[in-house]
Amino acid sequence: MLSAQKDQLFLLIKSLSKAEKRNFKIYAKRHQGGSDTKFVQLFEVLDKIDEYDEEAVLKKLPDVQKKQLSNLKRHLFKQVLTSLRLIHNQRNIDIQIREQLDFARILYGKGMYMQALKILERIKKIAVDNHQDILHLEILEFQKLIEARHITRSRAIENKMELLLVESHRRSSITHETSRLSNFNIQIHGYYIENGHIQSEADRAEVNRFFKENVPQGTGFSRTTFFEKANLFQAFMWYHYILLNFKGCCENAQQLLNLFYIEPQMREKDPDLYFRSLYYALTFSFIHKDYERFNRHLQEFESIFAQLQEELSQNSEMMAMVYLFLCQLNSHLLHRSYQEGLRLAPKIKEQLPQFEGKIDIHRLLLIYYKLGYLHFALGQYDEAIEQLNDIIMLKGTHLRDDLLLNARLLQIICHFELGNFSLVDYLIPSLSRLLKRSREANQLQLMVLKNLQQLNKTPEQNWGPIFENLDAELQLFRHNIFEQKSIIFFDPQPWIDHHLGVKERASGSA
Repeated sequence: MLSAQKDQLFLLIKSLSKAEKRNFKIYAKRHQGGSDTKFVQLFEVLDKIDEYDEEAVLKKLPDVQKKQLSNLKRHLFKQVLTSLRLIHNQRNIDIQIREQLDFARILYGKGMYMQALKILERIKKIAVDNHQDILHLEILEFQKLIEARHITRSRAIENKMELLLVESHRRSSITHETSRLSNFNIQIHGYYIENGHIQSEADRAEVNRFFKENVPQGTGFSRTTFFEKANLFQAFMWYHYILLNFKGCCENAQQLLNLFYIEPQMREKDPDLYFRSLYYALTFSFIHKDYERFNRHLQEFESIFAQLQEELSQNSEMMAMVYLFLCQLNSHLLHRSYQEGLRLAPKIKEQLPQFEGKIDIHRLLLIYYKLGYLHFALGQYDEAIEQLNDIIMLKGTHLRDDLLLNARLLQIICHFELGNFSLVDYLIPSLSRLLKRSREANQLQLMVLKNLQQLNKTPEQNWGPIFENLDAELQLFRHNIFEQKSIIFFDPQPWIDHHLGVKERASGSA
């Protein structure tokens, strides 16, 4: 079961590797006057305990009063981050550029403006090569400031100032356009989070109106820079996803991923976006049932992750692992290899605790749901309920309604199969009320719940016609564009087939 968020300092210290802890202690001893400093003592205490307990911490620090603890924690938090910056600046190109930019400012403050300009000219090329557009603009603005306030030897270079101004103007335009497209991407994604998929032609008209009103003027697919294109492709991807145009989603996700084939160095420079792009391409291939593309991208994901894993930051590694787990589970759902999918469960469950409090909880709960569905599809109803309870029983966290509704409906079916008929009677009314209130509810869920209610009131020997009717209704839903995605993430076909004695039929869910 996932728990609530813990103390932020405690989480930070627990996230440190052995090398990072050792580096912090060396840093503290070298820069803060010895290892007996109070904040170092606090570090040692927090490092050794398993759960954060303020009273227990204070007992282990007799020289620290309760009113001093918050300031001490704040100071320790800052010092840990400072020590981490020292060892991570070689991994992150933006940190390296900012460090050199700071050096240039220090030199300028000392009156050594020619030396500052040399640093700026050198790191400007690094910023351009690595698509650090905002840092590039900041460097240009600093160069212009120096040139405006001092007569430098660069004035002797023909058209030097004119070229600098042209470069600054172009970079300002690109940065502005990238920001506009980033805003647009967030707006379209936000629309999906707030409203979900279209459920009628009226919804389709409203989405198209929203899109046209908010798309930046002049937007097209001829953008010049990496991140302009990346934001544009993602915005169109979410637009098509809202419209349930899964083929369009696949094409836009592929366009986003293609950027990393055109500029392969960006896989290492921005691994988070690369792995997210792979995840999008895989997810939409799964939904669209494009087996060939899905298999190809999953093989790429597994191969590249194995190559880059040791070089990734902790956050990037965790994000990539969660994406990979979801895609691997989707592979077994797509190919209906349910038993093989459950063989991944021990490895996945072993890794999940390290993600707590650090990764979007919705993605972690999706893992529980998919594991629960695998058990459900194999008729392992007790095990399915155990996984689904991790979603249903979680308190104090906002969940997307579609996940919660599917989990609760699947839970009721499992209790029905286990013969817990009185519990099914108890659970159905509350789920029915929730379905009526939720914007995320769909006709498939309502149809299954209605039939489930009828089954629960009917003797077992008379279930056959009800399941035949349920099967017929489900086949009609498969041809309804507004229900196609709901069937992918909640497909009752294995349950229906079990009762109808059907051994093999095309499916693909969760």
